[in-house]
Amino acid sequence: MKNEMELQFDAISNNESLARLSVAAFIAHTNPTLEEMADIKTAVSEAVTNSIIHGYGNIQGYTRHGEVRPSISEIQEGKVRLYCKLLDGDLLVEVEDWGKGIENIEKAMEPLYTTRPELERSGMGFAFMEAFMDDLSVESTPGIGTVVHMKKKLNCGAWIGKED
Repeated sequence: MKNEMELQFDAISNNESLARLSVAAFIAHTNPTLEEMADIKTAVSEAVTNSIIHGYGNIQGYTRHGEVRPSISEIQEGKVRLYCKLLDGDLLVEVEDWGKGIENIEKAMEPLYTTRPELERSGMGFAFMEAFMDDLSVESTPGIGTVVHMKKKLNCGAWIGKED
């Protein structure tokens, strides 16, 4: 048996929490540890935030410390796709956008590297995803978009997600 979920939403910062909570609800029946749940939610949050900020350039709600910015910012239209699959005790997650893509994936995955320093972005998104998940890979084509693939082994036992 396997279980899948797919969700597509607008590329705006308000939907980051939607993605986090959707994944948490999707895996809740596997009885994950608090640490597993926090790791997965953080990794998904980082991937979705990267899509919104770097894929589409949407920064509403993201400001520098102490900076006052008008409540309305220009928002680029775009969608983020969240796909999750439980299979054989593994959680597979894909976060996809159709934004501007990544010119140099290897460079983008370096800790502390950011293309948005003016927003005081830490450049740790991919590093967090890599640390909190068991496997991470990124596919990207400039002008086409990006797909982040993540995998996490859940300690839920053999009773969940066995392929028939």
